[in-house]
Amino acid sequence: MKKLIILSIVLSSIITSCKTDNNKTKVEVVEDTELTVLEKIANANGYENWKDVSSIKFTFNVDRDSSHFERTWLWKTQSNDVTMMTRQDTITYNRKAVDSTMAGTDGGFVNDKFWLLAPYQLVWDLKGFTYELTESIEAPISKTKMNKLTTVYANEGGYTPGDAYDYYFGDDYIIKEWAYRKENQAEPNMVTSWEDYKELKGLKISMMHKRPDADFSLFFTGVEVK
Repeated sequence: MKKLIILSIVLSSIITSCKTDNNKTKVEVVEDTELTVLEKIANANGYENWKDVSSIKFTFNVDRDSSHFERTWLWKTQSNDVTMMTRQDTITYNRKAVDSTMAGTDGGFVNDKFWLLAPYQLVWDLKGFTYELTESIEAPISKTKMNKLTTVYANEGGYTPGDAYDYYFGDDYIIKEWAYRKENQAEPNMVTSWEDYKELKGLKISMMHKRPDADFSLFFTGVEVK
């Protein structure tokens, strides 16, 4: 009789404990959403840290044969205020209010920023282009097998409508080479390397781009991230 009483008490305790645990436990359902190749490339270059950036300053440089060109930009990312600094001029404007008088300056900023932050543009410009992924294809400069992401911009809107870009990258999703094709023509207008990566405040940026077929280098100096 004592054994039955003890067993009854034990069972009662177990049932009560289970009920208590069930009442306290909340089951959280987390969706395992697969990232797109665009997001994987952006994140591999530190895009997840972009939310902490308040400003970025950089000098865009181009050396071609014996000539040199440069201009410096300061972009306050929260307010979208942009300042361009050259030897001849300093111009400040807001990207939310670009008119015909500032279109040329803003076009220069868009170009230079694109070279600097192209992996992030894959996320920012998502609604403005179509894209296609090709795996294990020969890269144009190194001739090694890489993955190729092709983006083709819409024929309307922006400063260079209809243009196409081919990004070549490995399993780490870091861009090693790319090709620019004006108006999506078959042959590239320019092919360059992506090299000399630096990490600044969690942003991974390629500082140097070289052409294999010309005395040409496009590079960045004075990059500051706050």
